[in-house]
Amino acid sequence: MIHTATARAHANIAFIKYWGNRDEELRLPENSSLSMNLDGLYTETTVIWNDAQKENSLVLNNQPQLGQALERVVKHLDNLRKYVPSLPNYANVISTNNFPMGAGIASSASSFAALTLASISAANITLSERTLSTLARLGSGSASRSIPTGFVEWHRGDDHESSYAETIASPDYWDLVDIIVVVSDSHKKVGSTEGHQSARTSDLQEGRLKHVDNRLKICKEALLNRDFESFSEVIEEDSNLMHSVMMTSRPPLFYWQPASVAIMQQVKQWRQDGLRVCYTLDAGPNVHCICVRKDVPEVIKQLKTLSAILDIRVASAGSGAYIVQSDEVNSQ
Repeated sequence: MIHTATARAHANIAFIKYWGNRDEELRLPENSSLSMNLDGLYTETTVIWNDAQKENSLVLNNQPQLGQALERVVKHLDNLRKYVPSLPNYANVISTNNFPMGAGIASSASSFAALTLASISAANITLSERTLSTLARLGSGSASRSIPTGFVEWHRGDDHESSYAETIASPDYWDLVDIIVVVSDSHKKVGSTEGHQSARTSDLQEGRLKHVDNRLKICKEALLNRDFESFSEVIEEDSNLMHSVMMTSRPPLFYWQPASVAIMQQVKQWRQDGLRVCYTLDAGPNVHCICVRKDVPEVIKQLKTLSAILDIRVASAGSGAYIVQSDEVNSQ
């Protein structure tokens, strides 16, 4: 028999950032983090287990893959097998993204969340959401946050089992919207995996971590109380701190571009003028402008007056990972 399943998972935007690991192999994070899944930005992945073949394959966005991309998928399948030994040995993996990869819009989060769920489902195995979250983390730390729905907290944990993500509020709890301002759709030269490994080389990482638990507490309370002012201040501070660590790592990582800085400056001015909007950036140059739904049209209007913007994407809070299709067919 050939077993196949297709899963969809959304990208997420971190309000309190994950940067740096205590354990690189298990991707145990230096700190807990808080995020929102992004409706409409997703990866859809089909896994076809077939032990009649003798190697794994990957087709990504309609292009067969070799080298690093395939190696990372194969490594994740091997890691899954360590915790779920009944998984078959070889798979064909077919994956598509509907947004730019490697540009700081969490494509690895949605990719490995979808890959994890599809792999487990295709083997006709049912696992808890918490367990799926820990397994997705092995492929990409932030993928653990794309398994649960809506607004999500990823617990730092002390070991594999205790480092997992869970929902703290449903997607409709607060009408926050992420306006993603794309200033570059190029694949970044240094990926997040390498960036996490160099975080401790920055003299500022220790300072960032010293108060991160308090920032998460403030952010979580602001989110649950729908307090946009407190929410804005803490997520901008946390984003700036992460990028300060990146820029002072050895070697330094400069993800911001001039257009990124210009947008951040304008967002702060717009908020002073009464718009409920704030910014955050992941490991890339593209700016996530977080606002309440009522102010989306005005924020987009203001953004369109700026130069060097390639695209504007709008995403509300989204669901967790889910199965699109699951089948069992006779091999030929």
